[in-house]
Amino acid sequence: MLLKRLTNMNKQKVLIVGSSGHSKVIIDIFERNYFEIIGVIDDYRAKDEETLGYKVLGKVKDIPRIINDFDGCNIFVAIGDNWGRQCVVNKIKAMVSYVKFASAIHPSAQIGKNVTIGIGVALMAGAIVNAEAKIGDFTFINTKASAGHDIKMLSFSSLAPGVTVGGNVEIGECTAISIGATIKEKLIIGNYSIIGAGSLLMKNCPDKVIVYGIPAKFIRNREVGEKHL
Repeated sequence: MLLKRLTNMNKQKVLIVGSSGHSKVIIDIFERNYFEIIGVIDDYRAKDEETLGYKVLGKVKDIPRIINDFDGCNIFVAIGDNWGRQCVVNKIKAMVSYVKFASAIHPSAQIGKNVTIGIGVALMAGAIVNAEAKIGDFTFINTKASAGHDIKMLSFSSLAPGVTVGGNVEIGECTAISIGATIKEKLIIGNYSIIGAGSLLMKNCPDKVIVYGIPAKFIRNREVGEKHL
């Protein structure tokens, strides 16, 4: 019994922001890594509602009070929309200067040699990150997505399930590579852009556009903050 209590005391604590389907995946990862999940935060749900058995403890504005009640508590922002995640992270940082952000790395994720991983990152089940890749803060690499060697993902960017990215690719801030897309090696993809589901990108992509198709072609411009999920 004493050993069990000591084990619980040594567990890292995490508060998860977001309680939708995406947060369920993150909950599973933290459970597999033996974190103590203290609850979830959601601005659009009532207190004490539950996700996978974890109660909604309040709204984003309540985070300073909540983490003060749990010494050493980390935060993970489990919001799939890149812009939405960026806004919430910035709001939390403005409220709590000393906040600590955890990363959620599934035990089955494969991480190559000399990979650099930032804070607040999610690597889902079966994700592959190859050698010398640089994975920026608050990026998400989803289920069975593959990031090639020497790629650079800037902050708040994301790879959806089943994405394949060749080596030496740069992916801009808040840019989303949608489900099943394939990115040719040595390309530069701008900030706040979207590569559509199932697309094959064969040439560089500028900022703030949507491209789609095989091969991927320009569809339209998009605004910063426009949702993609």
